Amino acid sequence: MTCLPAQTEKKLGLVIDLDTCVGCQACVTACKEWNTGGHMAPLTDIDPYGGHVDGVWFNRVHSYEHTTELGGRTVNFPRSCLHCEQPACVTVCPTGASYKRASDGIVLVDEDKCIGCKLCSWACPYGAREFDTDVGVMKKCTLCVDRIYNDNLAAEDRVPACVAACPTSARHFGDLGDPASAISQLVEERGGVALMPELGYKPTNRYLPPRARSERAAKVDAPALEPIRAEGGFLGWIDRMLSN
Repeated sequence: MTCLPAQTEKKLGLVIDLDTCVGCQACVTACKEWNTGGHMAPLTDIDPYGGHVDGVWFNRVHSYEHTTELGGRTVNFPRSCLHCEQPACVTVCPTGASYKRASDGIVLVDEDKCIGCKLCSWACPYGAREFDTDVGVMKKCTLCVDRIYNDNLAAEDRVPACVAACPTSARHFGDLGDPASAISQLVEERGGVALMPELGYKPTNRYLPPRARSERAAKVDAPALEPIRAEGGFLGWIDRMLSN
């Protein structure tokens, strides 16, 4: 069993706004591109255009249709490692390959110690672990440790690749252990929630719930448009043919 630090100096993590995420997959693509040459590189792609596709992705976006009394809406739900305070993936690791850093709370994998037993993936209830069949080890989101501590990058670029790429600013990064940080204040203001807190793993990442529909758009009372009458002649014939 791998031990956890008694406490961490920081709680670095992500806050994801489900109200503004449009499911464009930019975060998924940026994550794949950066980490293919980053800390956990390479991220394997096996037979990408064949019948037995396999590969490693640290970030995935799921889309759901949600129906309310005011109508339906699509909710896009990005999913990656939550860097839990009490990560089961770490405590079940028999070799110490999975570990949580005391300096910033990031959960990582030491590939040199990993034996590919997959115990961590079975223990993680969030499906955040990825088994790389090409090299036989487990891989996962690193919060882009090779970006956020890279002094060769401009200060504004020292964020995870998914955060930098998001076109709607739906992803935020910072220290959730500091109540005065901008990211913690955002969680407080919007009522950010942890994913499945009842399990007791205390995930660091937070999700900002979608705003109520009535707050997002005003009601439109414009009258319905009159149906367009078919034109005569050649254009009318084309319209009738395309309408069948």
